[in-house]
Amino acid sequence: MNQFRQVSFRRAPAFAGSVSAGHVRHVFDQLFAGDIVAPEAPKAAGWAPRVDVREEADRFLILADVPGVNLADIEIEMVKNVLSLKGERKAFASETEGQFSRVERQAGTFLRTFALPETADAEGITASGSNGVLEIVIPKKAVAAPRRIAVNAAG
Repeated sequence: MNQFRQVSFRRAPAFAGSVSAGHVRHVFDQLFAGDIVAPEAPKAAGWAPRVDVREEADRFLILADVPGVNLADIEIEMVKNVLSLKGERKAFASETEGQFSRVERQAGTFLRTFALPETADAEGITASGSNGVLEIVIPKKAVAAPRRIAVNAAG
């Protein structure tokens, strides 16, 4: 007796209507996060600068693309091992005049936060930048070397 049944398969869509590619990227970023976590900017922000985060032997390095933002106006703050970058890209003068057929550049405020590990030295953080790239250097605290303690044997 033949007990085989016919089964048909249907391919599900890759992304349902409510799931965006940005959400999927955020999930993967959280899944594969190392010591530094860079959560996605809040939805209330107009835009968020793209960043590269690198850990080196003696420091962490954050490079943020902030074209059109005056680097002196960016606020960098460290509270309880959370580094915050806050700033604003003002609308370009040409954007307030005339009619556009396409607008891709966004203006508005941004806020990016990074949870830093305990090894980050908040007192030594420096920031500099040029050509629309902000560079933040976060040194690591010196790690105390293990010390061998000799036992004095009486007797």
